[in-house]
Amino acid sequence: MILTQYKIEELMEGCKAGKRKMQEALYQQTASKMLAVCMRYAKDRMEAEDVLQLGYIKIFQKVAEYRGDGSFEGWMRRVMVNTAIESYRKNLRTLNVVPIEDAYEQPSAGFDFSRLGMQDLLKVIQKLSDGYRMVFNMYAIEGYSHKEIAATLGISEGASKSQLSRARAILKEEIIKMEGIDYASYAG
Repeated sequence: MILTQYKIEELMEGCKAGKRKMQEALYQQTASKMLAVCMRYAKDRMEAEDVLQLGYIKIFQKVAEYRGDGSFEGWMRRVMVNTAIESYRKNLRTLNVVPIEDAYEQPSAGFDFSRLGMQDLLKVIQKLSDGYRMVFNMYAIEGYSHKEIAATLGISEGASKSQLSRARAILKEEIIKMEGIDYASYAG
């Protein structure tokens, strides 16, 4: 089956008109990008695919609400992130909240994640516990403030800061292990 490539604006308008062919084309042209967003928030591919499907349902239901502020793909990405957050809250598991005092004891020096391949980084992020993964993604990737994270996830700002600090420390430790560097001797 040969798929026709449409401009994103054409797809958006077709979806607003409720055209199934355009919905399918939008999915075909954007699903891999949106799955990458979902993968950052999910513990595995199956969970990411569930979030992806829920996200597209919301996109198709709410496409008429898109006001044109920013790109349509950016709006879709935000829908996916919000769907992942909603899914997390719905299936809320016990958060691994580290006392705030412990968070400041964690090494927080900057670490150069750019040396790591995207797939490797994704695997390491997916290994984080649910709470750490959500806070890390929301803060480091999506640009939420600790106040916004706290309000969205129903935790305190201190817990958000603590979880981010711990997530960064765990990521750093895992990446150093992957690179075969002795963590105790690493001064970065």
